[in-house]
Amino acid sequence: MTIKVALAGAGAFGIKHLDGIRNIDGVEVVSLVSRDLDKTREVAAQYGIGHVSTELADSLALPEVDAVILCTPTQMHAAQAIQCMQAGKHVQVEIPLADSHAQAQQVLDLQRQTGLVAMVGHTRRFNPSHQWIHKKVAAGEFNIQQMDVQTYFFRRTNMNALGQPRSWTDHLLWHHAAHTVDLFAYQAGSPIVKANAVQGPIHKDLGIAMDMSIQLKAANGAICTLSLSFNNEGPLGTFFRYIGDTGTYIARYDDLAQSTKEGKEEKIDVSHVDVSMNGIELQDREFFAAIREGREPNSSVQKVFNCYKVLHDLEQQLDAG
Repeated sequence: MTIKVALAGAGAFGIKHLDGIRNIDGVEVVSLVSRDLDKTREVAAQYGIGHVSTELADSLALPEVDAVILCTPTQMHAAQAIQCMQAGKHVQVEIPLADSHAQAQQVLDLQRQTGLVAMVGHTRRFNPSHQWIHKKVAAGEFNIQQMDVQTYFFRRTNMNALGQPRSWTDHLLWHHAAHTVDLFAYQAGSPIVKANAVQGPIHKDLGIAMDMSIQLKAANGAICTLSLSFNNEGPLGTFFRYIGDTGTYIARYDDLAQSTKEGKEEKIDVSHVDVSMNGIELQDREFFAAIREGREPNSSVQKVFNCYKVLHDLEQQLDAG
């Protein structure tokens, strides 16, 4: 059976999903939704997608659509995920699931009622570099003592990953910190029991903090220090240092290296960890496999839900000053 998919959001991340799905057998994107109809038609033509619309409801009305991938603005994620499940469609929503704990709870409640596959794009769980670490922890060969993470971008204007103006404002806490908050608990194999945050000045135009520092502690004693900035001029991206009882590892996207006592880095080949080096593709493969097999996926709404409780608690701290 071919799984037929509607994809909402024809921006930078939507295109990453379209590229990944091209490599997955038995899946067809049949509908593309985005706010700019001309741009949507242009992207649809490039990927051979027959139906386009500016309204998600139009795609949900198509009886052939089995599942939806949401790559829309953060503020729309929870409501659209609910809209998809109410229409009887499986849904994968890009990170973050929501920008409030209450909305995340509503999505989880509906998923439990419907039994549909509802998954969140916590891509770090799928990147081969982090999978390699996860398998080493699971095998009892490595225990995390500390994760030191830097998430650095240059975003003093509201532009997306393609250098195009955004129609919405990105957020360090609810979007970028979500990756690491979830990954830390997942890799440590232990829930977060303590979390602290401080933030820098609020940007006069964007209305968000451009710099943030977060500390986390897991129940098993592991700690995480996360630094985030939209003011950093390079290098850009997220860089992870795993400090453990049997070694120190550094992950940069899909590259992984072991740090030696002499201060050098020895590259680790992670090309055979999974069927692809593309984390988005691997994420999509898990979504479609869960639908076919009638099971809960890795990074299901249920499995990542505690991350949003932690983010809520951190937001409360920041709001209190």
